[in-house]
Amino acid sequence: MKLVFAGTPEFAAVSLEALLAARHEVTLVLTQPDRPAGRGLKPQHSAVKRLALQRGLALLQPTTLKDSEAQNAIAATRPEALVVAAYGLMFPSSLLKLPARGCINVHASLLPRWRGAAPIQRALLAGDVETGVTIMQMDESLDTGPMLLQHALPIAPDDTAGTLHDKLAALGAKLLLEALAANPMPRAQNSKAATYAPRIVKGDSDIDWCKPAAEIERQVRAFDPVPGAQTRLGDMALKIWHARVVTVAPGAPGTVIAAEPDGIVVACGKDALCITELQRAGGKRLAVQAFLSGFMLARGTHFSSAHG
Repeated sequence: MKLVFAGTPEFAAVSLEALLAARHEVTLVLTQPDRPAGRGLKPQHSAVKRLALQRGLALLQPTTLKDSEAQNAIAATRPEALVVAAYGLMFPSSLLKLPARGCINVHASLLPRWRGAAPIQRALLAGDVETGVTIMQMDESLDTGPMLLQHALPIAPDDTAGTLHDKLAALGAKLLLEALAANPMPRAQNSKAATYAPRIVKGDSDIDWCKPAAEIERQVRAFDPVPGAQTRLGDMALKIWHARVVTVAPGAPGTVIAAEPDGIVVACGKDALCITELQRAGGKRLAVQAFLSGFMLARGTHFSSAHG
């Protein structure tokens, strides 16, 4: 099938790779403009751009799809469908109506739950027991279009945003190919059951030790691999990468109850968090035993929020 593909991160690149492997004709790839990243803040290619360049595909990086130049470039390829996965720009109605098969979106949730930019993190933060992928027909609103295919995936107790991302990316690519081949009948979403997954912003990953340990443990997994659940120990900024909930005698939230080679136990609003992997600012991720070998941590020491 003759397609235009729009996507930006690795999640989208997995779907693009699947389309190419299935010998669909991708006539044009759209991806976000290069963004500064890394310590040097040099402009970096998106995962989709890297793949497009490797495969010699036509590439366009508009800052908006509202201008005639971008729209004309897309229309000139005469696509049968426009496939979108984690692209990051809204499509005007003129583009949504352009292909005969419309615009098909790969979304990492069981719509109508978790419409929006961060469905993987929000599902983990909420303690959902399952998530999944929805292939939907795009309309002019955010993730509200009719659904073509949907498949659920259980969330494992040890899933992080990283592991769940990889599972959903693979599932999304598989379902996308099925939807293009089968052309299933669309079915409307139940908007009354919709929830919203807003973009992750600064402060979302800050740990509030007054919350129950179960919530903080989910926060640790939701922000692994980026940006990391953050806290402070005096003047030291820390990221917590792995922890488990334990039941101990209550203490003031944020207080170190024990600091042993098998874990640093910190009191929370309910129960306690046993930290087993953490990282100082500028340092490496360390198992707790390695961390404690270079840092004395006394019982009664207090963890605080990342910004105070």
